[in-house]
Amino acid sequence: MKHHKLEFLSVKEHPEINEAWIQQIIADDPTILGLGDVILRDKERSQLRAGRLDLLFQDPNTNKRYEVEVQLGPTDESHIIRTIEYWDLERKRYPQYDHCAVIIAEDVTNRFLNVISLFNGHIPLIAIQMRAIKLEDGIGLLFTKILDEFALGLVDEDEEVAEPADREYWLKRGSEETVALADKLLSIIKEIDPLIELKYNKFYIGLAKNGIPNNFVSFKPKKKWINVEIRLTEDLELNEQFEQNALDFEYLSKWGKYRLRLRSGDIDTYKQILKQMFQSAYEKSNE
Repeated sequence: MKHHKLEFLSVKEHPEINEAWIQQIIADDPTILGLGDVILRDKERSQLRAGRLDLLFQDPNTNKRYEVEVQLGPTDESHIIRTIEYWDLERKRYPQYDHCAVIIAEDVTNRFLNVISLFNGHIPLIAIQMRAIKLEDGIGLLFTKILDEFALGLVDEDEEVAEPADREYWLKRGSEETVALADKLLSIIKEIDPLIELKYNKFYIGLAKNGIPNNFVSFKPKKKWINVEIRLTEDLELNEQFEQNALDFEYLSKWGKYRLRLRSGDIDTYKQILKQMFQSAYEKSNE
């Protein structure tokens, strides 16, 4: 196999490329950004007394919106402020949606990352580095996510404030059948790590190993089904697999979790899919 050394170009200094061309490439195929199967809602969107937003995308499955700003060259203060300002204006105009600011630049500097770390978790922000690769008949654009949106934790996941409960408590909130489903799901997790046990809390049933909580999966038994929440990055192929199998699911992008609604019989039917998800979430929790 022959190896070809890639030659990177400066988009900012290229005589035939400008920001409008970059915007159009992204608008024509938003999937190159790695934000999922998003659709274009607007381009050069006017902002009241604040210029124009480069690109606005929306996830049709979650109705989450991404306010995208493109910068040729390295990130700078004005670009950062403008990105956050447009995000803030859009979320105030359309509060019915979740909003995330996206900043794209050729060079996402360490200084920028240090600044963002000061308010990461308060402002949902994704930073993407854009590189141009020289090809025989043109260029190729490579987009790499440098900083991902900070996934907020739920209050009831805080083991210091979560009130203790027991099995009897959940038998009253759910039912014998749905609490038994938690046991059955635990047996699959034990195939991955036999030391993991259920940990009963007031708001959910979590997991613990040697008494130490590790809620990469949590359970909320209802009267007729059980909600299973799994900490995983959204995977479009996995979504398609769920849809093909008519599995009741949603992705909680704000929390970085899948939520599955399972009934009696579903666990045997979807055991391999569930075990694969549990395995991936377990490995991620131990990184």
